[in-house]
Amino acid sequence: MDLMTRQLAVLFFTVGIAIPAATGKPNIIFILADDLGVMDVGFMGDQRYDTPNLDRLAAEGIIFTQAYAPAANCAPSRAAILSGKAAPRTGVYTVYSSERGRAKDRKLIPIPNTLYLSDEIMTFADVLKAEGYTTGQIGKWHVSEDPKKQGIGVNIAGTALGYPKSYFSPYRNPALKDGPTGEYLTDRLTDEAIGFINGHKTAPFFLYLSYYTVHAPLQAREDLLARYEGRKDLNPTYAAMVAALDENVGRLLRHLAQSGLAENTLVVFSSDNGGVRKFSPQDPYRAGKGAYYEGGIRIPLTMRWPGTIDPGSQSSVPVTGLDLYPTFIEATGGRVALHHATNDAIDGVSLMPLMTGTGDLPERALFWHFPIYLENKGMDDARDPLFRTRPGSVIRLGDWKLHEYFEDRGFELFNLRDDVGEKHNLADKHPDKLKEMHDMLIAWRKDIGAPVPTELNPEYSAP
Repeated sequence: MDLMTRQLAVLFFTVGIAIPAATGKPNIIFILADDLGVMDVGFMGDQRYDTPNLDRLAAEGIIFTQAYAPAANCAPSRAAILSGKAAPRTGVYTVYSSERGRAKDRKLIPIPNTLYLSDEIMTFADVLKAEGYTTGQIGKWHVSEDPKKQGIGVNIAGTALGYPKSYFSPYRNPALKDGPTGEYLTDRLTDEAIGFINGHKTAPFFLYLSYYTVHAPLQAREDLLARYEGRKDLNPTYAAMVAALDENVGRLLRHLAQSGLAENTLVVFSSDNGGVRKFSPQDPYRAGKGAYYEGGIRIPLTMRWPGTIDPGSQSSVPVTGLDLYPTFIEATGGRVALHHATNDAIDGVSLMPLMTGTGDLPERALFWHFPIYLENKGMDDARDPLFRTRPGSVIRLGDWKLHEYFEDRGFELFNLRDDVGEKHNLADKHPDKLKEMHDMLIAWRKDIGAPVPTELNPEYSAP
């Protein structure tokens, strides 16, 4: 898509964005951790890890106690967050091939995976850039080879790769100059973020600060690692990486305050998917990254915006990373036009009523679709020992959650109010609720064109 076409598309896509860059428009800093579980921060109720700065950020704004990732692993979740579109609209379902695990264990031919988010799809960075924002991305990108083709004006460290080759310099990252030998990546990305803020603070800016941590490889600073030596209730290296993340978020927030920018800046902190269970169990939630049980898709989400969000706010309304796109647009003075054409449709809703305390959201169903396989690697409390994910779909409506599996036409129905660990399948006991939710799931798949795999795999060997 050429520049003029892209700008015209933005004008069509948004309604009410008539204000050029002006002092009244808020800055936005969106901090996204990688593989950080919902129970890996203190403000979500688990005290295993030291996160005083994140806890303070949460106390100064709103905590969403039932926040979900749009997908259970990195690339599809990030593509969905940036585009506001559920995975069937982007075709990004996983990382690399959809044929994960051994061929003889896969009963169906999975839907082919799309590796990257098409630059024909408008990201929220595109829209904000058209509004007059300077847009920066620092850290992990992972959804295409060139962020600058998708609304990013300044890119530091963002490539198509989904993990760092090293957390210590030399980084071997073509989009990041090496620092002094031994420099720590999380520290360096914060330095770059502070530099970006200093260079663009006279006009509205949007900063997507996408830390690589706590994605593998697990590598930590020695000073922080020493803090956790001898602990039996956690992985010391992982805990030290969480501590480095928290320390650097605190450093960034202090800089905002010292620069006089905190009052006019919306700060959002979240993660792209659930935690990796072998590194950090997410109990009481089941499973972890890659699975569509709660441990794989529940995430921490908090926002601070002085004067707009009351300190100490909480919302128990189920929300999703898909909601960030329309939230950012409304927060900056725009209003997203919710079209139904594939390239224009937005699957989230603005969270501004919850953030400002001015209203609620109508009850809605949340959906996930994963027509692919993702091997287990022995790390998760999944449905079977071979795969974290087998082809299927999930819907959450109110307290109820339904898993559908395409291979065996199996169903799992859980009441999360009574069974947040998803241990007791109620499919046989509540056939009416199962049918209601399954009908909604089928209708949703039809509405957005979600492909369902049906072709049998000739290499499959039944156990």
